[in-house]
Amino acid sequence: MKDSEENNNYRIAVPSEFESVFSHFYFAENKTDIAITKTLLPSFQTILVFNFGTKGYLKSQNNTVLEAEKCLVLGPIKQAFDYTLEPGSEILVANFKEDAFYRFFGNALLTHSLPIHPDALIPENCFNALWEELQIIPDSRQRVSVILDFCRPYLREQNTIMSLLADFKNESLHPIKAIASQTNQTERNIQLSQKKFFGYTIKEVTRYERFLKAVEQIQQNIQKAEKTDWLQIVDGCGYYDQSQLIHDFRYYMNLSPTKFLKFQQDICSSK
Repeated sequence: MKDSEENNNYRIAVPSEFESVFSHFYFAENKTDIAITKTLLPSFQTILVFNFGTKGYLKSQNNTVLEAEKCLVLGPIKQAFDYTLEPGSEILVANFKEDAFYRFFGNALLTHSLPIHPDALIPENCFNALWEELQIIPDSRQRVSVILDFCRPYLREQNTIMSLLADFKNESLHPIKAIASQTNQTERNIQLSQKKFFGYTIKEVTRYERFLKAVEQIQQNIQKAEKTDWLQIVDGCGYYDQSQLIHDFRYYMNLSPTKFLKFQQDICSSK
């Protein structure tokens, strides 16, 4: 999205205390007279959305349209979806990192989970009360401070396996095998922990990271006004051939790589 007085959007950084919990917050509002629809790239993050003003809408790749009222949780975001900001709408989005959603809610959403109200995940009916408090605060950064204060008592400590999975950086080793050996557990146990804490498998996120690398390379070419060399993208990002690259674009975004180029201005990334 491009910033303007009528279509205002920006990211809000989090303090160091919460850097292992949220990557950032995202604020957007529509002050125009027409609805604005954008496509959100998959991020493999779980998001918590607060909606203020008029209602917003989400549309999945199978064209299921969902209405966003006060607040909802969605994710991990494994495929692109469209979101619509109606005139007068305003959203504030918290982007959870890695296992942070599990640490907060006590479980990770399943792959096929539809958006749900966060009060369905916590015994206390507290998110409606939080939304009521937030809606009367005019400044989005002050709203973020209130949300962080609200989250603090609920956050669980990160256990050893979660920490090892989240911090694993050695690209020459397979994380599941390495952590299983380090903790004297079976690879199956580590695989189950990965799925339980993060909501996705190592195989899923490895494929996604390859796709994201291709997207970033394409976007860099656009910024430099350079023509995209698809064979260079295939080779540089670890694809077997161009058909595999096309398959991933259709899987994650329901678009071909060339259509991604064409509609670039309508695509947003939470990364």
